Amino acid sequence: MYSIKETEDKMEESRFYIEPIARIYTGFPEKFGIPRQSGLVKELTGKIVFEKKYRRPEAVRGLEDFSHIWLIWRFENDVSDEFRPTVRPPRLGGNERIGVFATRSPFRPNALGLSCVKLERIDMYDGDAPAIYVSGIDMLDKTPIIDIKPYIPMADLHPDAAEGYTETTKEHSLDVVFENGTDGNVPDDILSAITGILSNDPRPGYADDPEKIYGLTYSGYDVGFCSDGKAVFVKRINRIY
Repeated sequence: MYSIKETEDKMEESRFYIEPIARIYTGFPEKFGIPRQSGLVKELTGKIVFEKKYRRPEAVRGLEDFSHIWLIWRFENDVSDEFRPTVRPPRLGGNERIGVFATRSPFRPNALGLSCVKLERIDMYDGDAPAIYVSGIDMLDKTPIIDIKPYIPMADLHPDAAEGYTETTKEHSLDVVFENGTDGNVPDDILSAITGILSNDPRPGYADDPEKIYGLTYSGYDVGFCSDGKAVFVKRINRIY
């Protein structure tokens, strides 16, 4: 039996380092507006480009036969050296504290994220080939990808799984109203993605001011909106780049 001190020393010795194998390029230059889970907005797409060291066609051989994949990735904007044993999930109003390991909060010891996304295609002729195109993303632009694994229904799907507190928070979709022709000059694919983002109510959990205008950026468009908790009212959509 090891003493606590000996165990801690061995854990210190066993620390290891991981490096990104790829980065995912998305329409989100900033955190605000990103869905809280993957798969919530199917219209949101991303392109995964491998680091040169791992840019080998044979490394993805057979992956095209799967419809979905797991992405293990790293939060870069929320990294902290301070351990926070509890967090406040936005869907609980931002007031109730839950153990960090009972949530998918970015404020965790190793700041790793896990997303299940749909595999749209693998481009073997792209300049960055093999490039993987996915949908249903929930990541910032240029997020580092740590690993990619196939989604296997036999092992990964559990229809009878308990949902914890998310059982009461999963149904949360708002109507989206584009005011004054704000949707007039926006491409259909981007408009569809923006609609999906807003219907999931990206506001902070404690938001309760129906007059406050929030702003988010997606795929080069600045979107201004407010919400009364039942619907989202889009006030502006401006092309910024």
